[in-house]
Amino acid sequence: MASLIDMRMFGSALVTIFVIMDPPGIVPIFMALAQGKPKAQRSRIARHATLTSLAVIVAFALLGEQVLQYLKISMPALQGAGGLLLLLVALQLLTGAEQSQHAEVEDVSVALVPLGTPLLAGPGAIVATILYSRQADSAPKWVALAAAVLAVHAMIYLAMRFSGVIGRLAGTGGITVFSRIMGLLLAAIGVQLLADSVQGFIRLAG
Repeated sequence: MASLIDMRMFGSALVTIFVIMDPPGIVPIFMALAQGKPKAQRSRIARHATLTSLAVIVAFALLGEQVLQYLKISMPALQGAGGLLLLLVALQLLTGAEQSQHAEVEDVSVALVPLGTPLLAGPGAIVATILYSRQADSAPKWVALAAAVLAVHAMIYLAMRFSGVIGRLAGTGGITVFSRIMGLLLAAIGVQLLADSVQGFIRLAG
């Protein structure tokens, strides 16, 4: 009996999307944006931001292929652009240059921008989702990609929902160390994408 889910793709997509979207790394940014707000408001912001990010990622997973065909973008070009983007994000994580914004705006506005996008559903996550959707040539692989996206967004929501507890337990130092480790892994993924891009261009030229 055929498997309902491709576990290999699930594991790969889960790790990649988790590293790119970095649920623990969103905690200090979320705490800064939701600072001083009641618990109910923080929960609402976390829920709306998660749903916004999920909607953007799902849209690109389903329509990314059509967008690439319309713009006549090849896979090696997309891999090269994705690799460069991931390296830029990794550099921010490794150097501690994450953006933090403090603004007195409505809850929904905070959830949509900057939390939902571009902090969560940013260029790196979008490119990774399109790449995995290109690999999903069977139902088990589509199930695996969907499960990975949902799992990461569940972790994102829980990280923001319980950001106060996480902040007290891990401390600023703990979150910083974890972000640096995520940056290193993300840099390795970016380099691999660039290598795949070069190999792809060589195959196209041949």
